[in-house]
Amino acid sequence: MQENGGPSALPSPDPQALAASRALLERIGAELRAAGNWISFARYMQMALHEPGLGYYASGARKLGAGGDFVTAPELTALYGRALARQVAQLLQPGAAILEFGAGSGALAASVLAEVCVPYFILETSPELRQRQKQLLGGSAQWLDRLPGGFRGVMLANEVVDAMPVHALAWTREGVLERGVCVNEGQLAWSDREATGLVLNSSKDLAIEIPPSGRYESELALIARAWMGSVGRVLERGALLVIDYGFPAREYFHPQRSMGTLACHYRHHVHHDPFYLPGLQDVTAHVDFSALAHAAGDAGLEVLGYANQAQFLINCGITDLLAAENPADMQRYPSAAAAVQKLLSPAEMGELFKVLAVGRGVQGSLLGFSRGERSGTL
Repeated sequence: MQENGGPSALPSPDPQALAASRALLERIGAELRAAGNWISFARYMQMALHEPGLGYYASGARKLGAGGDFVTAPELTALYGRALARQVAQLLQPGAAILEFGAGSGALAASVLAEVCVPYFILETSPELRQRQKQLLGGSAQWLDRLPGGFRGVMLANEVVDAMPVHALAWTREGVLERGVCVNEGQLAWSDREATGLVLNSSKDLAIEIPPSGRYESELALIARAWMGSVGRVLERGALLVIDYGFPAREYFHPQRSMGTLACHYRHHVHHDPFYLPGLQDVTAHVDFSALAHAAGDAGLEVLGYANQAQFLINCGITDLLAAENPADMQRYPSAAAAVQKLLSPAEMGELFKVLAVGRGVQGSLLGFSRGERSGTL
């Protein structure tokens, strides 16, 4: 099976990376042959991102930072983690710990640990990222291979849920279709089938308005809901903070968003072909925060707050932290100010990124949601 041509403006991979992508293509092709030339998009996304040794997060390619494919908030400035640490500190009780899902380069953990002194656990599926985290954090963190049987403290999921596989659907006047993947003329391609089972039943919960074109495409975050259920089973007391880009359901499934939210990140380029160079690019979908909140409720967790990132960070004092920096330090201050502007600007990350807090046994209101709290929109 040959690789898809992809968008013409994207940089070409080196021969070693291209060979790895072709090996993953062969593995996907073998699964398609065994399955009658059709797998769900969720299964394809799982393989593209997490297939052992070859998936995007399971391989050795650099992902974060200037030399990778994208930059996350903790890499922009340590002020992000220091502001978040203020919310974490409010939630910590004696004997509590922190557990971070998908810790990226380790930059967030480093910033938070500079402000609070508690056991810090990281659940990381990427061998390459785990190695980077260990180089940065040394013995100040501990790494887990699976969720613990019970946990008390604060869980952090910063830009994690957007990379969880999603089911792709198309609502038509004739019914609901599940968008899957097949091989067509030697290349990966979309292939629709009638939706069935849990996918069909979950689609019925959404009031989708069919556009004049007769087709509305979007995603169902069934795996993210299951993950939230797992969190609910182990979180004995404390909170989970989910920070990611996304919308509540009424915006996620807005009539004008009829092409869904799938996006791919490759060498700091964003495009919309999920079949281009599988294993070498990040494939993401925006987060349906309403679905996460409802799954939390089903798991016995309470919604503690929901706000856009700008309001949350301002409530946590990020502007005060910036004001305490020395403006005369031309090596640090300009970059810190530019980073904070990007984190807060509605045109950048301030509005698109949201913060959802859910938990169990948490008393009182949370610092990060003292103003601008929006849980009524979920």
